[in-house]
Amino acid sequence: MTGDGYNATLVKRIDMTVRLAILQVRPDDGIPAFTAGQYTVLALRKDAPRIADATPEEPSDIPPDRLIKRAYSITSGSNAVDFLEFYVALMNSGALTPRLFALREGDRLFVGPRAKGLFTLDLAPADKNILMVATGTGLAPYMSMLRSHVLNTQNQPIAVLHGANYSWDLGYRGELESLRKTCPNFGYVPVVSRPEEDADWRGRTGLLPSWINTPDLDDACGFPVAPDKTNVFLCGNPAMIESALNILTGLNFTEGTRKEPGTIHVEKYW
Repeated sequence: MTGDGYNATLVKRIDMTVRLAILQVRPDDGIPAFTAGQYTVLALRKDAPRIADATPEEPSDIPPDRLIKRAYSITSGSNAVDFLEFYVALMNSGALTPRLFALREGDRLFVGPRAKGLFTLDLAPADKNILMVATGTGLAPYMSMLRSHVLNTQNQPIAVLHGANYSWDLGYRGELESLRKTCPNFGYVPVVSRPEEDADWRGRTGLLPSWINTPDLDDACGFPVAPDKTNVFLCGNPAMIESALNILTGLNFTEGTRKEPGTIHVEKYW
């Protein structure tokens, strides 16, 4: 780690929209071992530049060299060797993301030396279907799972139900559509919640939980979304998670606990 507290370099930045970016970060000491679905920390100093239109910060007594840290799920496959990838959404009033969005390729930052978290595919039996439900950047841990797992197996059915306000906010859409075409065991179900402002969208619309209890979802996933056959992963907006939990428990799915694995596995994203 250098004297400024940084231990990694931003090697590539992909702006998907003005508010969504993929950051590929190379730690100085190499890629730490991690399990798909886990997270680590990104950080920048308090005195790091912020984007011009960020909400002005209130005066504080935080030292300028203090690292502002936040947890982010890793989107890279667990066999990554060159960089760790993260899917980040800008919050203009946030402490960290206005600084992250000011970064350019070659800039320095801090990345946690270890990955943490229990939101992994180990939660689901290998003989069950898997439905991954996400809003926005809640898709991040699933991308790591898919990159690590789906291409290595052709027998466990897996589907992603991903919701966003607009079609341009459906991160990794091209990769997921390609995966759907090449992997017979994979289904991709994108949903847009504000189609009235997205004239070119011709796909599914509405709030994400409303699609959970529909026969159409079974067809789109390629398997029955039933508690005796399927495990459901939920990640993203807490309101979505609460609504989805209510629907799923009404369908006899059970939320996992430390003692009982259950058929619903939850990662609250904020």
